Order: sequence, then C-alpha cells, then structure tokens
Amino acid sequence: MSSDEAQVREVITKCIAQMNKNVDDLTDDTSLFGDGLELDSLEVAELSATLEDELGTDPFSVGDTDPQTIGEILAFYQADPVA
Repeated sequence: MSSDEAQVREVITKCIAQMNKNVDDLTDDTSLFGDGLELDSLEVAELSATLEDELGTDPFSVGDTDPQTIGEILAFYQADPVA
C-alpha cells in the first residue's frame, strides 16, 4: 500500500503531538524509543491504531520487526505492495 508521504507525516506528527511529545525536530532518523521520542508500549499501541485508522494498515502489525524510526514508518508506506 503506497501512501502520500506528506499524509503519513501528518498522521504521525498529529498523533505524537497528542501524546505531548515535541514534534518540532522530527526527522526521518528520529527514534521512536530511547534517546528519541521515548514512546512507551501504550504510546506505540496508540500510534499503531492511529496509523491503522487513518491509512488502512500499520507497520507494527506486519512483518517480523517493528519500525524503530520515523523513516522506517515512512518507508513502510512508500513500499510497493508485495504481490
């Protein structure tokens, strides 16, 4: 599923802002965890649900590994669907 990058960024930014996290310096390299946004498991679940609701699918419920950065979420939505 390919989605417009600006739309994906908007959904991510809006969701993270609602968690009272600083969204001023978000880049593709911003970590969702650790020294980055420091999301906890509930916040990751909220982000996952928001992406699912807004974009129809989310990178946390497919594949073997969860995204670790904003860029990895964007890459998921930019990838061509696998036939």
